[in-house]
Amino acid sequence: MTTRRDLLKSLTVAAAVAPSVTKYVRFRKGATAAYGILDGETIREISGPLFGAHKESGAQHKLAGVKLLYPCEPPKILAVGLNYKTHIGDRKPPANPEIFYKPITCLLNPGETIVIPKTALNVHYEGELAIVIGRRARNVTPAQARQVIFGVTCGNDVSERDWQGGAQKDLQWWRAKGADTFGPLGPAIVRGLDYGNLKLETRLNGKVVQQAPTSDLLFDPPAIVSWISQVVTLTPGDVIYTGTPGQTSKMKPGDVVEVEIEGIGVLRNPVAAA
Repeated sequence: MTTRRDLLKSLTVAAAVAPSVTKYVRFRKGATAAYGILDGETIREISGPLFGAHKESGAQHKLAGVKLLYPCEPPKILAVGLNYKTHIGDRKPPANPEIFYKPITCLLNPGETIVIPKTALNVHYEGELAIVIGRRARNVTPAQARQVIFGVTCGNDVSERDWQGGAQKDLQWWRAKGADTFGPLGPAIVRGLDYGNLKLETRLNGKVVQQAPTSDLLFDPPAIVSWISQVVTLTPGDVIYTGTPGQTSKMKPGDVVEVEIEGIGVLRNPVAAA
């Protein structure tokens, strides 16, 4: 099973092989939260807005000496369902991206615990590539959408299947997808990465349970951003979970789920009961 040392190492690998890639992290040192650029085992702190004119402050921190937080504070979170052929199975592929909302209160930091609500009986993992918006976007084309995508990160769209589609289903997925801790995100936002063909892998207790390239997405990130922007304005910091591949299964207290995406790192969260 992946250790904290392994996770920290995974964050530094892509920068070593792709110098044009920049990894942004949000972290806490003592009582202070800040953004920084990850450079090997060092975080170079920045001042100013992440999605605006920022610069390095000169302060540096050891990666091992800080607490990583979900890598931005989004004004809103959207997500895409049924976006891998391997996930929808024999169902007819959607004509357009199928979008839903997740509340910002579902966000969970890397390493922190996914908590299964007392009345939940069928909670699943969903490893996903997540888009982070860097500029205001309204009525953009797919080509223009590439310019408003700030970067990408790892996400886990945790889902309670009985609340989503079983006998206990709600009118909307407010519980199924939006319960507290159901939105793990991180560990870094990566810019300069070719997110069109990255290996995505989800592991449950060290066993690979999902694996696919992001090239298998039915609707790629620019298409998703363009579709949403026709009716909902996207703003800097907005996050979009892009969908999960293959099949998912139930998690139980004591499990550990890891979402790893090539060039980004590992998002690792233990699971516990409320």
